[in-house]
Amino acid sequence: MVIAGKAASIYIPELPHLAESGRRLRGWRLLHTHLTDEGLSQEDLMDMLFLRLDAAIALTVDEQGFPGRWQAAWLKAPDQYDSGDPYQVAPFRPWHESSLDFRELAAEVEKDLSSADTPGQTCGEIAVLVSVSTQPVSIQERNLDELEELAATAGLKVGGRLCQRIGRRDPRYILGKGKLAELEVMALRANAGMLVFDGELAPAQLHKLADVTERKVLDRTQLILDIFAQHALSKAGRLQVELAQLAYALPRLAGQRNKAFDRLMGGIGGRGPGESRLETDRRRIRERMGALRRALEKLRGQRGFTRQRRERNGIPVAALVGYTNAGKSSLLNALTASSVTVANQLFATLDTATRRLRFPQEREITISDTVGFIRNLPRELREAFRATLEELDSADLLIHVADASHPELDRQLEAVYDILADLDLTQKPLMLVLNKCDLLTAEARLELSRACPGAILVSAATKSGLDEFLLKLEQELFMGSIQTTANAILNISGEA
Repeated sequence: MVIAGKAASIYIPELPHLAESGRRLRGWRLLHTHLTDEGLSQEDLMDMLFLRLDAAIALTVDEQGFPGRWQAAWLKAPDQYDSGDPYQVAPFRPWHESSLDFRELAAEVEKDLSSADTPGQTCGEIAVLVSVSTQPVSIQERNLDELEELAATAGLKVGGRLCQRIGRRDPRYILGKGKLAELEVMALRANAGMLVFDGELAPAQLHKLADVTERKVLDRTQLILDIFAQHALSKAGRLQVELAQLAYALPRLAGQRNKAFDRLMGGIGGRGPGESRLETDRRRIRERMGALRRALEKLRGQRGFTRQRRERNGIPVAALVGYTNAGKSSLLNALTASSVTVANQLFATLDTATRRLRFPQEREITISDTVGFIRNLPRELREAFRATLEELDSADLLIHVADASHPELDRQLEAVYDILADLDLTQKPLMLVLNKCDLLTAEARLELSRACPGAILVSAATKSGLDEFLLKLEQELFMGSIQTTANAILNISGEA
């Protein structure tokens, strides 16, 4: 392929991938001329890295166009990455001396890269996790721990992690070229086909990253949306997830298509300037979002009718809330002998499950298991799941289920209280239940009881503490003695 460029730059078109499967490098070499006596520039080396070329070569020519010297560079083997740059730059050679075997060099790199592959794991199933934030690195590492759990739930294997603390956020560029090169090397070593960023990327940042790297770029919101799409089983759940996905995608459509694909709408009513492909996509997304909202409004009406019927029957309602994977579904199964889906992963269940629980003296209540919360719950999900979260509005009591064994218990409690405050549920009576206490030592349970006075320690797995919980639940719903969510928030803030 021969391309004519300018003296200072050349445009490299999109290169096809090598047909041979399992290769990390593309199987292409770049040989270009320099109209000065300069060798390979930093931009040349970055292009070689990001395009995964077998080699990059610069040939100098004089004013008459005669060849002078040439310089080559190629990617290093993985065991040499830690010693400086990820590429090897050879010294200048006269144009007529060509003793390097580039095919052999590329084969050595490919062999070393493939030696670390996990059997049965494809490139698209491996991801590198990235955190770019103004927060301390210790907090970023904790956030990446949770992101790794999300990645595992989505079916991804983590091939590496990268943290960078910045002074302030750049609305256009989230990473500098040097850090991007380090990230590309990490992805190349792990054979990762995906970069997952903690937090939400702005549309401009997403497009800039897509321009630089050929790997798939996702942010935390997209990952959560994908998990919700995998786990939504009911019609209501699928509608809500699709609405959230479209709300997220709408502002990010610009720049995703090449302008060459724009088309004018023809025919009667479509003459004149017409409508670009981008505008057509936007219009179709808005129309689909309108249809989904109407369907969800109908769903809200049906659920409202069900709530009114329960209120007429005078049956108290308790709603299980809490951080995802805290054991809400397990607790519901233990209390009501039901079989709601349970799995040790984030967002294993999304659909609301409602069961009846009978007490002595012919008393009974209704318990609802709602979707789990998470730190920085995406705005699109919160709006889409409004019909589901309205179950909390009609609840007489919120049962906050938390994972007592989790090392980030305080942060998870605070995250749940923040979401409840955003939903304007701070005046609801709230009962704190610390689940999975069977995973704690006796000293840890005692210390936790002192740190969270009034909380009930239970284990849905072993059913310990359930008698005390049921007694307190009956007292609250039929006598009323539990603090509100607002008071719980104050207590947590005071303890912190």
